[in-house]
Amino acid sequence: MIRVVAIERLTISLESGLAAAVRDAAVTDEQNMSAWLADAARRRLVTRGLHDVVADWEAVHGEFTEAELARARAELGH
Repeated sequence: MIRVVAIERLTISLESGLAAAVRDAAVTDEQNMSAWLADAARRRLVTRGLHDVVADWEAVHGEFTEAELARARAELGH
């Protein structure tokens, strides 16, 4: 089965230093800038979604303690 994805062309503006960093990162990752920026946008949306999940959990159970955060960071290798 072939999956068809609709593509929308966008025009964006970035400060020149950021644009250069994105261009360099895309080259390093062997992607074009559109693919690199799309991946970055997907990751940012996932991060926002996780933030919402944590906020909902904390609203019910209370904020995470420093010990809980430290244990989570250790398990993630941070």
